[in-house]
Amino acid sequence: MLISNGKVVTFGQANEIIKQGAVRIEGALVTDVGEAAKLKAAYPEDEVVNAGGQLIMPGNICGHTHFYGAFARGMAIPGDAPRDFPEILSKLWWRLDRALLEEDVRYSALVCLVDAIKHGTTTLIDHHASPSAIDGSLDLIAEAVTEAGLRASLCYEVTDRNGRDEARAGIEENLRFAKSRISNPDPLLAASFGLHASLTLSDETLADCAAAADGLDTGFHIHAAEGIADQEDSLRRSGKRVIERLNEAGILGPQSILAHCIHVDAWEMEILRDTGTWVTHQPRSNMNNAVGVAPVETMLRGGIKVGMGNDGFSNNMWAEWKTAYLVHKLWHGDPRRAGGYDITQMAVANNAALGRVFWPDAPLGELAPGAYADLILVDYHPFTELTAGNLPWHILFGFEASAVTSTMVAGKWLMRDRVLLTLDEAAIAAKARELSAAAWQRYVELED
Repeated sequence: MLISNGKVVTFGQANEIIKQGAVRIEGALVTDVGEAAKLKAAYPEDEVVNAGGQLIMPGNICGHTHFYGAFARGMAIPGDAPRDFPEILSKLWWRLDRALLEEDVRYSALVCLVDAIKHGTTTLIDHHASPSAIDGSLDLIAEAVTEAGLRASLCYEVTDRNGRDEARAGIEENLRFAKSRISNPDPLLAASFGLHASLTLSDETLADCAAAADGLDTGFHIHAAEGIADQEDSLRRSGKRVIERLNEAGILGPQSILAHCIHVDAWEMEILRDTGTWVTHQPRSNMNNAVGVAPVETMLRGGIKVGMGNDGFSNNMWAEWKTAYLVHKLWHGDPRRAGGYDITQMAVANNAALGRVFWPDAPLGELAPGAYADLILVDYHPFTELTAGNLPWHILFGFEASAVTSTMVAGKWLMRDRVLLTLDEAAIAAKARELSAAAWQRYVELED
């Protein structure tokens, strides 16, 4: 297939915009990128897809999300509004996740996958919790991902907040799914080992998780220092700050992801850098939870690998870009903070490198020979000059999610001309409305 007559945005180490460009795809990979006329002459037998002057660019990558949170949309929390982050966890998330049953898990994933395809997000790293439906929950999500045709890494959140038996069940679900990826590999699915956060994990459970993951060739995916309560708990529990505690437990490393890392000090950042641990930034969620703004500029400057996620907000990653670009300026009272290149470093280059942790066989997040054919068509026709140098500011100030017209993963179209090809959005939404009403009722009963 030759996708032609478009402006090709390559990203990669040397980002380039090819104004009259084309991308050649064979199977799941990009095999050539260049000027349209040259590629048409070189591959005269290829099927030609006319991009109609749109941008042809790599799909977006989400470094941290929660499919299971989908049913929270529009839900009212009984009683007074939560006054801080611990109350948000206890009043909302720890009741909602327990209210989810198997079908809820499946449809929570499906509605998020519809959202991802429509917003041009082709790779997602998910972090799941459903205490009433632990066993097999990752298979339910994997089946939804496979049906959608997207690329995803999955894990289950181990926590002690519901007792040792459920913590053990979470460990077993991570182990079972990770081993299934080895015995029954799927090129679009990967596994990590999920943990909730330091404040809900005992030393014993942390040790059990580290021992269980030994030999799996996978890292951990955990929330860290999202709220100040996480640091306070760690100091009370161990006399150590969160990153120190997790490091001593064997949780950190170049395959592990720590979401948020807002309340970290210089010594913790040094540990993150020296261990090669990944950090993901989720500014919309951090603002919503009023937990603060992560020092990602300092982390980037110090050599820490910082990517970008959405923490379960919409899979419109450009909205996450824009929030990150603005919130750091407001937080610091300085319009020079978090420039467009910083945002692109996290959301494009670093997220692509994070993707290679799970899919090491070919590059993600770029259009180049040998890269995965995960791409989108974007109907964006600016009235000012568009170059590789000013592209970040076009994305920040000009792009809208509605501009995504087509989405492809591994050489397969998932959406063409805004028509979903793998999922029935109306049917999924109708079933989700039915299931969410019952889940909300269980949530209220749990609250009572």
